[in-house]
Amino acid sequence: MIAAEENGPSADVTYAYRPSVLGATWTFVLRGEVIFWDTGRKSGRIPLRSIRRVRLSFRPLAMQAVRYRAEIWSQGSPKIEFVSSSWKSMVEQERLDGPYRTFLIALHARLAATGATARFEQGVPAAIYWCGLAVFVAVSLAMAALIVRALEAKAWGGAAFIAAFLALFLWQAGVYFRRNRPGHYRADALPADLVPAE
Repeated sequence: MIAAEENGPSADVTYAYRPSVLGATWTFVLRGEVIFWDTGRKSGRIPLRSIRRVRLSFRPLAMQAVRYRAEIWSQGSPKIEFVSSSWKSMVEQERLDGPYRTFLIALHARLAATGATARFEQGVPAAIYWCGLAVFVAVSLAMAALIVRALEAKAWGGAAFIAAFLALFLWQAGVYFRRNRPGHYRADALPADLVPAE
């Protein structure tokens, strides 16, 4: 768990990223007990006391293998979300681990200080998680069976190829499922698997 701390109770904390190649930069500012957000076409403010739910998850993409996401639901405002990477060009994304971590920890520290009654959830929703895990196990077993069949047929090259693919699949999907196990956490103890390391 990661303790929620910040450098000052009223200091502004800003986080900005580009969610798409052609879109505007999305900006979030923690000012006192309010989050100000601006997505280019829309903007607004969310009092921290109106936040009902916060969810942290690990959401890698093809071009960014390490990517974290935070989602915030509040009364009277649309859901907002921010991730730990930003598009730099048509073929490049950059990791924003430090600024994302700083903003996330400051947000939770202020939520704890205001006495907000938000629910803090980690991982993906349980139904999606367990269905996905069942598919993951089924596909893994099917690939293992293919390896056995290839070995029985003495197709060494095919067996080696499937084994290499299975190893990569187990590693990548295994990390995803390990980090995204559904659960809850406290505002003063963030889950280490869902916050970038220092």
